[in-house]
Formats: sequence, structure tokens, C-alpha cells
Amino acid sequence: MSGGSTAADRVHAAFDRIDAVDRPEVWITLRDRAAVVAEASAVDPALPLAGMLVAVKDNIDVAGLPTTAASRSYAYTPTADATAVARLRAAGAVVVGKTNLDQFATGLVGTRSPFGAVRNAWDPTRISGGSSSGSATAVALGIVDFALGTDTAGSGRVPAALNHLVGVKPTKGLVPNTGVVPACRSQDCVTVFARSLDLARTATELMAGPDGIDPLARPDAALVNGSLVVLPAVPRIAVPLPSQLEGLAPGWADAFGRAVDRFRALGHEVVEVDIAPLLDAAALLYEGAFVAERYAAVGAHIEANRDRIGDDLDPTVARIVLGGATPTAAELFADQERLDAFGAAGRAALDGTTALLTPTTTWHPTLAEVAADPVGANSRMGRYTNFANLLDMASLAVPAGFVDGLPFGVMLTGPAFSDRRLAALGAAFAAPTVDVIVVGAHLRDQPLNGQLVAAGGTFVREARTASDYRLYALDTVPPKPGLVRTRSVAPSSGAAAPDGAGIVGEVWRLPAAGFGTFVAALPAPMAIGTVTLDDGTEVTGFTVEAVAVEGAEDITHHGGWRTYREHTAREHV
Repeated sequence: MSGGSTAADRVHAAFDRIDAVDRPEVWITLRDRAAVVAEASAVDPALPLAGMLVAVKDNIDVAGLPTTAASRSYAYTPTADATAVARLRAAGAVVVGKTNLDQFATGLVGTRSPFGAVRNAWDPTRISGGSSSGSATAVALGIVDFALGTDTAGSGRVPAALNHLVGVKPTKGLVPNTGVVPACRSQDCVTVFARSLDLARTATELMAGPDGIDPLARPDAALVNGSLVVLPAVPRIAVPLPSQLEGLAPGWADAFGRAVDRFRALGHEVVEVDIAPLLDAAALLYEGAFVAERYAAVGAHIEANRDRIGDDLDPTVARIVLGGATPTAAELFADQERLDAFGAAGRAALDGTTALLTPTTTWHPTLAEVAADPVGANSRMGRYTNFANLLDMASLAVPAGFVDGLPFGVMLTGPAFSDRRLAALGAAFAAPTVDVIVVGAHLRDQPLNGQLVAAGGTFVREARTASDYRLYALDTVPPKPGLVRTRSVAPSSGAAAPDGAGIVGEVWRLPAAGFGTFVAALPAPMAIGTVTLDDGTEVTGFTVEAVAVEGAEDITHHGGWRTYREHTAREHV
């Protein structure tokens, strides 16, 4: 805990903040302050989430607190935590309370609740986004460190974008849904909102893994022999065709263009892709027979309580759910066949790319605009989110600046189990970077290149140093060269001739944090310095002091490490 604060201090600060912001619609149930203080004070400070306060969407069970799914008539009090909550508590997190939502997690606006429309953290005249409205707003208002939501059509991502947060929607099944009220059982995901990507990903990892109860839970297929899948040297980022970005709120297309440019500046390749199959798949979630799964989840409850529609049961939600009783089994199978075709076409369109980059949503309406057109306003929100769970994809929403004083967010989407790749892309997007020139064993296809990639590095371009450098073959394992600028060598050392040459290398871009980790592990005699390129620009690079190359073979005339290694390989044939 920072600043010397105790667990009790953090809890008192959270409850004081709740009083100060005066947003009662955020919460459905708040725990007693004293009970939360007692629980937080008893947490082992060595646990990974010790001292972290979490809010839980009220369709996820917390033992002893009512689960309402935003319907008083539906409420029950569970005796056990949902698996996701139990795992977070075991890691030291402390639950503050249960948050408001679009009833039965049906909506992307955050207004469909008898407990009140949740107002946006940045502008109370606008929506928070839903259905995980209270969870996102509790984080954005600085009340809790992170919060749990759920996501079927975008509920863990849209509120993140509208509240300047990170929203992690993992691959379906990575986090068990045990203890979660289903919206669409086969499509639902537990999600995380946080102000930092690191915390959101940590919480997600701690919740992941089959629990032996949820039959749809599955292990992470990206874990192969204990190693993680890393980014390629030059990630290829797919973006929609310009026509598929039409209809964005004023200023949002320009904001998205700036996000695309930021990925280009990171050294990533950006390619336009026709995402029509994905958008067609998205339409099936509400406009096709798949809505029948919402009826299977809570339709019986609404049928039994029709007299409460307009009071405890939201009319728009009731209309959507009850409409799910209409599709036939034949229609469902026909839509499944259509979805399979859209999925195959979408995967083909994205083949060879690392992730799809889109705006997270299309606009940020006011509460009045949603009240005037509740269905139409909501349908605009899910253009880029609705298809992900239907097509078994992972997604990550990240902040991307502001437009007219309101948050704007973008989203990275990839195939199932690409969660860590998306996180690496998101971290690079959000973090400062360092350009580094490598001239030896860290080049692509050389034995130490994996260290650069593991540090989050991406290949930018081939480059050549200015003409006053010399290259030496050092006696190291694995073999690597030493780069020396000739004018830095004392004439008496005999280590270098007075002239030099341009040495071929590669410029890589690393996130600042990854660069720091990389440098900390750098073995002697290697050092980090400034290298001048043949175009006059300066970048960070590997160098060695003159003393390190005394007696080493001068290989400058080869022009680069690869040429030298090819030459020595031929000599030994």
C-alpha cells in the first residue's frame, strides 16, 4: 500500500469517496464499512492483491450479499462466492459492494435498471455505458482499484471506453462463470475494469483456469510447455475499411486515425481489412435466433412476473428477453450455419494479422438521447463488440485520449487465446518507447533476438551506422560483436584503425519498461550508448569500450555481423 497507508485507511478513503461523489445509482448493495475494514485489515500483505478494493457487478455472486441482476423480484442470497470472486479474495482483494447494471445484463447503455440510470464519471448528463455500468463508474470515480463486469455483447468494453478505463474481455471459458447469472450462457465472460492494464491483466490471470464446476471453462491453450506466445517482430494490425468507420461521433474518426498512427510509430504494420463478415455476425446476436438463449436464462422469471414490467422489470429488457421465446430450433440452427460462414470469412480476412484495431464503440449519447430511442441508441453501441464472443475471440479495450473533453477508446480483438498478445499490444500503445539499434546476436534470426521480443520489442527497420564505427568479434558465448566508434579509441591502444565504416544493423522499438528490464540483464562487456546512423539521427545502441576489443578480430570490412557469420560458416564447411 502506497504512502504508508494501512488497509483500514484505504477502506475509509473509499467510503469517504462514495459519500463525496454522491452517485447512489452506482451501487445496489454496499457492505458495512466496519466489516470491510475488518476484512481488509486481516489480509496477508504478501498476497498479490493485498490492499486492493474491488466492486462486483450484481449478477456475480458474493457470499452473504443479495444477487439481484438489477431485479428485486429475482434476488437471492448466495452462500458461496462466484469462482471469480473467491479467487480474487484468496489473492487478497476485498469486496466493497455490488454494482448496478442493465437488468439481466441486457444492454450497452447502463440505463435499463430500476435502481436508476448510471451517470458517466466524466459527464453526468451522459451514459456510463453498460451493462457493467456501476462497475466501470466505481473505478473511474476512484472509489475502488478495479471491478468485475460481464460481457456478452460488449458490456465489459463499452463502459471502459466511455469512462477512460482498461476493459479486459478474456477468451470465453478462461474465467469460469460459476456463480454468474447467465445472460447468454454460451457467450458470457467475466471481465475486469481498471485504470491500469497491469492490474486488469493481473486480476484476470488470477481468476483464470477451470474450476471443475463450470462445464464451459477451459485452460489457456496459449500456454505451451510453460512458455507464452509472444508478439512477432513486426505485428500486423488490421483496421476496418474507411466505409466501415462511417457514423462515428464527431471527432472520433480523427481520434481513431491518431491511434492508428501511434501503432505505426511503434513500428507495427497497419493493413486495411474488410470486416463485413464480422459486422454481419454481430447483427445475429440480437436480430437472429441467438436471443433465445436470453429467454432460456431468465425468460421464465419475467413470464411469471409480467405484472411487474414497468416497475421492477425494465420494459425494454423484458421485450428483448420475451422475444427470445419466438425463434424456432430450425431458425437457431440456420443462424448457427450463417454464423459459421461469417466466422470462416472473418478469419480468412484477418489471416496473417496479429489483431484487429477498431474504435470500441461508435458514440457517447446523453441520457436524454437514450431515453428517446432506447433500442436504436443501444444498437449503435455494439457495432464493433457484438461479434467477439459469438466468434470466440478475445478483446481488450484501452483508452486513446479525449474528444471534446470526453474519453475515447479503442479496442484490440484477436482469436481465442490471443489474450497475452493483445495485452502486449495494449501495453506498447500506452507506454513510452525507446528505439534501439542492434548489430549482432540480437538481430532477427540470431540467437538472442528472443530477448528483444520478450521485452516487448518490435522490428522497425534495417539501418546502418555512420561511417566512423568499427566492428569486432568478441570471445563470448554465444558469439557477438562489439561496436566501437573510432574517434573514441586512443591511438596508442592499437584496437582500431583511424578510419571506420557504416555497420549494418536493425532498429527495434521497445516499451520503456521492457527496455529497462532488458538493460538490467545486459552482460559485460556490453554497454548501452548513443549510436549515430548514416542519416545523422541518433538512437540508443549496444557499444563496448575500447579495452573490450583489444586482441579481438576486426570484422569491419564485412560490413555487418550477418555477413561475417556467413563468411565463417563457409570457412568451416
